[in-house]
Amino acid sequence: MFVIVVPDMRIELDVSLDPTLGCGQAHRWIKKGDIWEGVLGKEIISLKQTEDGFECSGTDDKAMILDYFRADDDLNEIYADCSKNDPYVASLAERCPGLRLLRQDPWECMATYLLATNANVKRIGCMVENVCKEFGKDLGGRYSFPTPEEIIDGKSRISNCRLGYRDERFVELAHRVADGDIDPYELRKMDYQGCVNMLLSIKGIGPKVADCIALFSMDHLEAFPIDARIGRMMKERYGQDGNYRDISDYARRKFGRYAGYAQELLYHSGFIDP
Repeated sequence: MFVIVVPDMRIELDVSLDPTLGCGQAHRWIKKGDIWEGVLGKEIISLKQTEDGFECSGTDDKAMILDYFRADDDLNEIYADCSKNDPYVASLAERCPGLRLLRQDPWECMATYLLATNANVKRIGCMVENVCKEFGKDLGGRYSFPTPEEIIDGKSRISNCRLGYRDERFVELAHRVADGDIDPYELRKMDYQGCVNMLLSIKGIGPKVADCIALFSMDHLEAFPIDARIGRMMKERYGQDGNYRDISDYARRKFGRYAGYAQELLYHSGFIDP
């Protein structure tokens, strides 16, 4: 038997792995010492921070890694743009350099965030791993995220995943995608509002979850998800205390086309402010 060892790649990129992978936008990354381990597609990926980027093991697909980390985003330009009208966001950008949004797989992101309703980050991660172990392929200690067809084929075992009331809507989403009623990859071609409206037609997806999916996988960097933490901040710091859409509209006007980056900086502020 021949064992193929994939050599490490060095990726030069303006990115800080800890806030990027640990801020809750993706749920399959685990930090072990100074190594971040995750699953992308059917590969177990290990990343180690370096001064000018990171070392990457587990794949030789550099283009995939660069796409996932949105290497095409110019952080200097983005931070300057979303900070120009807000000194506080500007200060966060200075104190948290290298925080990037990720470009996640649309199907995986959509299915993952369907599970995110009324659940904290730890609970979401547990549910996602349960789904992968039950329906995905064993990659050697970690599991691939299942396809809609794999979920449908094994739907009689959905209760094993401990999703609670989310069982039915999770299987229903798999059916709609497998039947072609919803094409997650086509949503990337829509404008922001069209994308969000389509997502809101899915049982179990409300405005916050729709904005998360639009931001983290559909390239809509103007999306501004509002959870409880962001809602409190928008009230206390910006005096915004209306309904979800009013606050979201205000944030997109204030922070502009990169409002999603401002949102991540605001979310992460709880970890860097005393």
